[in-house]
Amino acid sequence: MDNQPQKKEIGIELTKETAAGNYSNLAIITHSGSEFFIDFARLMPGVPKAQVVSRIIMTPEHAKRLLLALKDNVAKYESQNGEIKLTSGAPRNTIPFGFGPNTPEA
Repeated sequence: MDNQPQKKEIGIELTKETAAGNYSNLAIITHSGSEFFIDFARLMPGVPKAQVVSRIIMTPEHAKRLLLALKDNVAKYESQNGEIKLTSGAPRNTIPFGFGPNTPEA
């Protein structure tokens, strides 16, 4: 008799609208005592506000599982494509260069 646990497959449905995806170049992460909130936003040059395109709410355990899955996938990507370069000298929690308050220029 086999004492190994059976692997269960999870069916995933992907609608046409969801499959199209949303572009995001900014993620804002906050948390409470029981949830993590990840707001994916699109920040456009010259526009004073970023538009949130999706909000994901998850438990702390699932947030940590996401962190580990991202670490694993980034490592796999870099082993195939080389190191992902981050903007040099920029602090971790800053808005990317070229984005920010809409200030008029002559």
